[in-house]
Amino acid sequence: MAEAPFHIVFAVYPGMTHLDFTGPHQFLSRAPNSRTTVASEAGGAVPADGLVFAETARLADIETCDLICVPGGVAATEVALDEAFVGQVRRLANGARYVTSVCTGSLILGAAGLLHGKRAACHWAWRDLLPLFGAIPDERRVARDGNIITGGGVTAGIDFALTVLAEIAGEEVAQGVQLGLEYAPSPPFNAGRPEIAPPQIRERYGRLMEAMKAPRVAQAEAAAARMERQPA
Repeated sequence: MAEAPFHIVFAVYPGMTHLDFTGPHQFLSRAPNSRTTVASEAGGAVPADGLVFAETARLADIETCDLICVPGGVAATEVALDEAFVGQVRRLANGARYVTSVCTGSLILGAAGLLHGKRAACHWAWRDLLPLFGAIPDERRVARDGNIITGGGVTAGIDFALTVLAEIAGEEVAQGVQLGLEYAPSPPFNAGRPEIAPPQIRERYGRLMEAMKAPRVAQAEAAAARMERQPA
């Protein structure tokens, strides 16, 4: 009997950063003997950063998966308070071989109670929210702790996807996909992380983030408090 395809589920939501989803999806959907499902709480269309992803499945209709991946986005801390979405993520994660996220998607995993005592990556601007969920912040672009694999901010999702591909299909498959998609980053600017970006760029970006900080922290704290009230 042929081995069942490795089932990958992306749990998406309105307000996600679409590259958190589409970058890993482009790579992981090429894994041999696999099938990929894109699912949301309600199913149907999901808007994200000016794009609309149509005909997503309903999370509740998916019985099990081998790997679940949750992207991040501006709405991540708001979604962390959505018990219906978080509950479906928790249900699928509890039966999955791998539990994964990209960017602030790790905050949603945290709200689902999946990161307590685990090392996890996140976008650098919001990494300090992880301890609210009992997680240990990891500065690497890809962090692994047992069956938990998390990617840092946005473009780190491609490094994350290659790491996962090597895990589930072998390094040669991962390298072949990397070659086919010509992933050989050579950015024109050296400003992709706060420790290497020019000071004036850090300061300008910091001012942009300041307006978002208070509400996101409040949402994360509320999600963490709700998680603590969940039955063991």
